[in-house]
Amino acid sequence: MFGINGSELIILAILAVVILGPERLPEYAAQLARFVKQLKTMAAGAKEQLREEVGDDIVDMDWRKLDPRQYDPRRIIKEALLDDDDAPRPAPAASAVAAAAATAAGTAVSTSSRASGRPASKPALQLAAGEPAPFDSEAT
Repeated sequence: MFGINGSELIILAILAVVILGPERLPEYAAQLARFVKQLKTMAAGAKEQLREEVGDDIVDMDWRKLDPRQYDPRRIIKEALLDDDDAPRPAPAASAVAAAAATAAGTAVSTSSRASGRPASKPALQLAAGEPAPFDSEAT
Protein backbone atom coordinates (compact mmCIF):
# COMPACT_ATOMS: atom_id res chain seq x y z
CA MET A 1 0.00 0.00 0.00
CA PHE A 2 2.57 2.59 1.11
CA GLY A 3 5.63 0.45 0.44
CA ILE A 4 5.64 -0.81 4.05
CA ASN A 5 6.01 -4.52 4.61
CA GLY A 6 5.02 -6.45 7.76
CA SER A 7 8.29 -6.13 9.63
CA GLU A 8 8.45 -2.38 9.04
CA LEU A 9 4.87 -2.03 10.31
CA ILE A 10 5.78 -3.89 13.52
CA ILE A 11 8.81 -1.62 14.01
CA LEU A 12 6.59 1.46 13.52
CA ALA A 13 4.07 0.13 16.06
CA ILE A 14 6.83 -0.47 18.63
CA LEU A 15 8.16 3.04 18.01
CA ALA A 16 4.66 4.48 18.48
CA VAL A 17 4.30 2.68 21.82
CA VAL A 18 7.71 3.94 22.98
CA ILE A 19 7.28 7.55 21.77
CA LEU A 20 3.61 8.10 22.68
CA GLY A 21 3.53 5.94 25.75
CA PRO A 22 0.80 3.53 26.79
CA GLU A 23 -1.38 6.27 28.33
CA ARG A 24 -1.73 8.38 25.11
CA LEU A 25 -1.64 5.53 22.55
CA PRO A 26 -5.38 4.62 22.79
CA GLU A 27 -6.34 8.26 22.26
CA TYR A 28 -4.20 8.56 19.11
CA ALA A 29 -5.41 5.19 17.83
CA ALA A 30 -9.02 6.39 18.14
CA GLN A 31 -8.15 9.62 16.29
CA LEU A 32 -6.51 7.59 13.53
CA ALA A 33 -9.60 5.35 13.28
CA ARG A 34 -11.88 8.43 13.00
CA PHE A 35 -9.62 9.92 10.33
CA VAL A 36 -9.65 6.70 8.29
CA LYS A 37 -13.47 6.54 8.54
CA GLN A 38 -13.79 10.15 7.37
CA LEU A 39 -11.42 9.46 4.49
CA LYS A 40 -13.46 6.42 3.40
CA THR A 41 -16.69 8.44 3.61
CA MET A 42 -15.19 11.27 1.56
CA ALA A 43 -13.90 8.82 -1.08
CA ALA A 44 -17.31 7.14 -1.34
CA GLY A 45 -19.02 10.54 -1.65
CA ALA A 46 -16.62 11.65 -4.37
CA LYS A 47 -17.17 8.39 -6.24
CA GLU A 48 -20.95 8.77 -6.01
CA GLN A 49 -20.78 12.42 -7.12
CA LEU A 50 -18.63 11.45 -10.10
CA ARG A 51 -21.09 8.71 -11.03
CA GLU A 52 -24.00 11.19 -10.85
CA GLU A 53 -22.26 13.81 -12.97
CA VAL A 54 -20.74 11.53 -15.59
CA GLY A 55 -23.46 8.91 -15.65
CA ASP A 56 -23.32 5.14 -15.75
CA ASP A 57 -20.94 5.17 -18.72
CA ILE A 58 -18.04 5.45 -16.31
CA VAL A 59 -18.90 2.06 -14.80
CA ASP A 60 -18.58 0.34 -18.18
CA MET A 61 -15.27 2.01 -19.05
CA ASP A 62 -12.20 -0.22 -19.32
CA TRP A 63 -9.61 1.78 -17.37
CA ARG A 64 -6.79 -0.64 -18.23
CA LYS A 65 -6.92 0.54 -21.85
CA LEU A 66 -6.10 4.07 -20.70
CA ASP A 67 -3.13 2.98 -18.59
CA PRO A 68 0.00 4.53 -20.14
CA ARG A 69 1.98 1.44 -19.17
CA GLN A 70 -0.12 -0.50 -21.69
CA TYR A 71 1.12 1.72 -24.54
CA ASP A 72 2.91 -0.43 -27.10
CA PRO A 73 3.63 1.35 -30.39
CA ARG A 74 4.16 -1.94 -32.23
CA ARG A 75 0.71 -3.20 -31.22
CA ILE A 76 -0.93 0.10 -32.18
CA ILE A 77 0.72 0.09 -35.62
CA LYS A 78 -0.17 -3.56 -36.13
CA GLU A 79 -3.83 -2.92 -35.24
CA ALA A 80 -3.93 0.14 -37.52
CA LEU A 81 -2.53 -1.86 -40.43
CA LEU A 82 -4.99 -4.69 -39.85
CA ASP A 83 -7.89 -2.21 -39.72
CA ASP A 84 -6.95 -0.91 -43.18
CA ASP A 85 -7.55 -4.38 -44.60
CA ASP A 86 -11.23 -4.07 -43.68
CA ALA A 87 -11.68 -0.86 -45.68
CA PRO A 88 -13.46 -1.34 -49.02
CA ARG A 89 -11.24 -0.99 -52.05
CA PRO A 90 -12.26 -0.23 -55.63
CA ALA A 91 -12.75 -3.24 -57.80
CA PRO A 92 -9.81 -4.09 -60.10
CA ALA A 93 -12.15 -4.06 -63.08
CA ALA A 94 -13.00 -0.41 -62.46
CA SER A 95 -9.33 0.59 -62.41
CA ALA A 96 -8.71 -1.37 -65.60
CA VAL A 97 -11.64 0.42 -67.27
CA ALA A 98 -10.27 3.80 -66.11
CA ALA A 99 -6.82 2.94 -67.47
CA ALA A 100 -8.27 1.85 -70.80
CA ALA A 101 -10.33 5.03 -71.08
CA ALA A 102 -7.32 7.18 -70.22
CA THR A 103 -5.19 5.35 -72.79
CA ALA A 104 -7.85 5.92 -75.44
CA ALA A 105 -7.87 9.62 -74.52
CA GLY A 106 -4.11 9.77 -74.89
CA THR A 107 -3.17 10.32 -71.25
CA ALA A 108 -1.04 7.99 -69.19
CA VAL A 109 -2.46 6.60 -65.96
CA SER A 110 -0.51 4.67 -63.38
CA THR A 111 -2.60 1.56 -62.72
CA SER A 112 -0.83 0.81 -59.44
CA SER A 113 -1.78 4.19 -57.99
CA ARG A 114 -5.36 3.88 -59.27
CA ALA A 115 -5.74 0.39 -57.81
CA SER A 116 -4.81 1.65 -54.35
CA GLY A 117 -7.37 4.45 -54.55
CA ARG A 118 -4.77 7.25 -54.69
CA PRO A 119 -4.63 9.80 -57.51
CA ALA A 120 -1.85 9.44 -60.05
CA SER A 121 1.22 11.47 -59.13
CA LYS A 122 2.99 13.89 -61.45
CA PRO A 123 6.13 12.54 -63.12
CA ALA A 124 9.34 13.76 -61.45
CA LEU A 125 11.16 16.54 -63.28
CA GLN A 126 14.82 15.92 -64.02
CA LEU A 127 17.31 18.67 -63.25
CA ALA A 128 19.82 19.65 -65.91
CA ALA A 129 23.46 18.89 -65.23
CA GLY A 130 24.85 21.46 -62.78
CA GLU A 131 21.42 22.98 -62.04
CA PRO A 132 20.89 23.54 -58.28
CA ALA A 133 17.95 21.88 -56.57
CA PRO A 134 15.01 24.13 -55.74
CA PHE A 135 15.18 25.60 -52.22
CA ASP A 136 12.22 26.54 -50.05
CA SER A 137 13.22 28.80 -47.16
CA GLU A 138 9.85 28.28 -45.45
CA ALA A 139 10.04 24.49 -45.50
CA THR A 140 11.87 24.18 -42.21
